[in-house]
Amino acid sequence: MPAATDIRHAIGAALRAAADPDRAPQQQAYMKSQMPFLGVVVPQCRRIAAAAFRAHPLPDADSWEAAILGLWRQAAFREERYAAVELLNQPRCSRWIEPRRVPMIEELVVTGAWWDYVDAIAGRAMGTMLVGHPQPTKSLLRGWARSDNVWKRRTAILAQLRSKQATDRKLLTDVIEPSIDEQELFLRKGIGWALREFSKTDPEWVLEFVDAHGSLSVLSRREALKHVERGRR
Repeated sequence: MPAATDIRHAIGAALRAAADPDRAPQQQAYMKSQMPFLGVVVPQCRRIAAAAFRAHPLPDADSWEAAILGLWRQAAFREERYAAVELLNQPRCSRWIEPRRVPMIEELVVTGAWWDYVDAIAGRAMGTMLVGHPQPTKSLLRGWARSDNVWKRRTAILAQLRSKQATDRKLLTDVIEPSIDEQELFLRKGIGWALREFSKTDPEWVLEFVDAHGSLSVLSRREALKHVERGRR
């Protein structure tokens, strides 16, 4: 697909032009990444992806998916995968985030397997799908919440981060409960984060949830109640 190839090449060239070899090793060490960095900061990656998207419009959802997967699969540097996630999350592409794109999103989550990719996919792409296609997405997230894959579980837990008043409390409960007794740090932190964000909207519900789930880890509980406790002072 020419459009997908053009945008991929444009992003790759722009990222390499913006590279900072002095910063790159520090980024790689911080992210504990086997894939090297170019030394481009995330906000700049976002600007580069957005500019390439404007300069090389993608005509349809299939071209969009091809561009994302091309960048992702052929990436030599981590920033190219950041740009792929930014293409996924472009606001003008939100109508294309639908259940038939789940295999693509699942590939990014499972092969990315780290918080810098997964959190942006969960809170934005999966959140968008949840709004546009609530019933199939809720079913999907409940299944992912019981997956053997930690990152699919974390995605399910964080999918409603931006939902605020629209948060489905039953869904939030259903995606958290399977991981409450897990020792995995990224699940415990994810639970705490999801509850903390929702506490800004409904602190009483979060308090009741924490009280009703005595086996929540100390980390999850502490994170969940940060804003609630500040409000009591």
